[in-house]
Amino acid sequence: MVDESRSKEFPAIWEVPEALWLYVVEILHETFPPSRVGRRRTCFRLILNGIIYRMRTGVQWNHLPKEFGDDSTLHRWFQRWCKGEVFKKIWAILIQQCEELNAVDWKWQAVDGRMGKARFGGDKIGRNPTDRGKAGTKISVATEAGGGPLGVTIAGANVHDTKLLADTLDAIVVERPQPTPEAPQHLCLDKGYDNPTGHAATAVKNYEPHIRRIGEEKLDNEGQKRYPARRWVVERTLAWLSKCRGILVRYDKNWQNYLGCIQLACALLWFRRLHALRQF
Repeated sequence: MVDESRSKEFPAIWEVPEALWLYVVEILHETFPPSRVGRRRTCFRLILNGIIYRMRTGVQWNHLPKEFGDDSTLHRWFQRWCKGEVFKKIWAILIQQCEELNAVDWKWQAVDGRMGKARFGGDKIGRNPTDRGKAGTKISVATEAGGGPLGVTIAGANVHDTKLLADTLDAIVVERPQPTPEAPQHLCLDKGYDNPTGHAATAVKNYEPHIRRIGEEKLDNEGQKRYPARRWVVERTLAWLSKCRGILVRYDKNWQNYLGCIQLACALLWFRRLHALRQF
C-alpha cells in the first residue's frame, strides 16, 4: 500500500504537468486524430487546463478566465471528450502505470456512495432525502486498499446504495485480477449493503464480503465502539473528490459530462500517486 502522505509534496494541479501530458496527448491523438485539411484546431493542452480549472472551481463555462480561450470551444471539446471516454482512458492508463510499480492493492477493496446537489437538474437525478427532497445525484465509488478509485457510477440521489453496487463493480476501468484461494479479494461495505441484493452482487464478482450487519455494533475489548479499519479509505476518497467544486455540486445537466468530470478527478488522484512513487 502506498503512503499517500508522500504526495503532499506535489502541489494542487491547476495545469497539466508535462509528465501527465505525455499520457494524455497520446490518448487524444488516438481518439481524435488531427485532420490534414481544414483550419488549425485549438491547443488541446490549453483546453484540458481550462477543464481542470472549471472542475476544481465549479465556475460556469462562460466565466472561465480568458487565458483558456473561447468558452464555447472548451465546452464543445469537453462534451466530445466525455462521449469518447477520454477521461476514463486517462484514468485507466494511470492505474496501469501504478500497477506496474506494484502500487495497486487489490486484496482489500471498498465501495460507498455519497449524495450531492444537482443545481440545474438533468439526467440521472432524483429527490435527495437529505436535502428536503431537492434534486440530487448519487456517486458510487469503488476503491482499492490505498483509497485509489477503481470505478465510479452515478444515479439519482434517491437510488439506494445497494442497487448501484453491481454497476460500480462493473465500472472498474482496468481488468481486475482474478481472485484465487491463495489470493482472495475482500470487499468492505457498510450496513446499507446488508440485504440480498448486496450479498448477490459480491457473490457474482467472487468477492469475500465484509458487510456490517444491520443492528450490529463493532466493539473493542473494552466495550468501546470501533470504526472499520479498511472501509474508511473509500470515504476519504469521496472527500477528496468533493474538494472539487464541480463535483461537490453538479452543474452539468448531461450525466455523461458530470461522470467525465469525476473520471478526470479520479485520474488526477492516481497521477499524484504515480508522481510520489517516482520521487522515491
